[in-house]
Amino acid sequence: MNRYAPIIIVAIVGLAAVAAGVVLYRVYKPQVLAVSQEQAKKGEIESVHVRGAADAPVTLEEFGDFQCPPCGALSEPLNQLEGDYGTKMRFVFRQFPLANHANAKPAAYAAEAAGLQGRFWEMHDLLYREQANWSKTTDPAELLLSYARIVGLNTAKFQKDINSEEVKERVAADQKRAVELGVHLTPTIFVNGKSIVGPSLNPTGLRAAVEAALAEMPSK
Repeated sequence: MNRYAPIIIVAIVGLAAVAAGVVLYRVYKPQVLAVSQEQAKKGEIESVHVRGAADAPVTLEEFGDFQCPPCGALSEPLNQLEGDYGTKMRFVFRQFPLANHANAKPAAYAAEAAGLQGRFWEMHDLLYREQANWSKTTDPAELLLSYARIVGLNTAKFQKDINSEEVKERVAADQKRAVELGVHLTPTIFVNGKSIVGPSLNPTGLRAAVEAALAEMPSK
């Protein structure tokens, strides 16, 4: 019996290692989010900031933070995707300002205030282009006001709207949707309801995801 003891011990240790590996994989594997058909339908109704054709076969939905550097880095590539795919793709932007970014919420409010004057996307693009400037200041109010002038807003209305309940509720609604979907990081991007995670969250990976979504469409 004693001569088999080392073999039994090795087998037990091996099984324990495999079990531990499975547990670690479950803990550390990338979180893959998905939007159910019911949630997607709800999103269709509630979407506020959308660029592209309503009947586009591919919908790319981003939860972004204007102060988030990776979001800023993806802004222009996303614009390029929109241009390249035209009527085949539409872009939905959702506000998800992170608590650790002091200026993210003021920027989100500025974009929503611009949206009340029909200039959301102009402010969206400008905030990302100028991210290195306004994100580092202790009080971004003056810079945000200057951006309102640049995109052609009525500045008196902008200053009134930026702290309004309507603007705050718009941001809160996007945050609520993020929580419902299990979003906790920015950027989080869904392509036709499937989250793009890990190494695929880059311009090449996003283009591949759009191509894959198009390939899944039934041929007419």
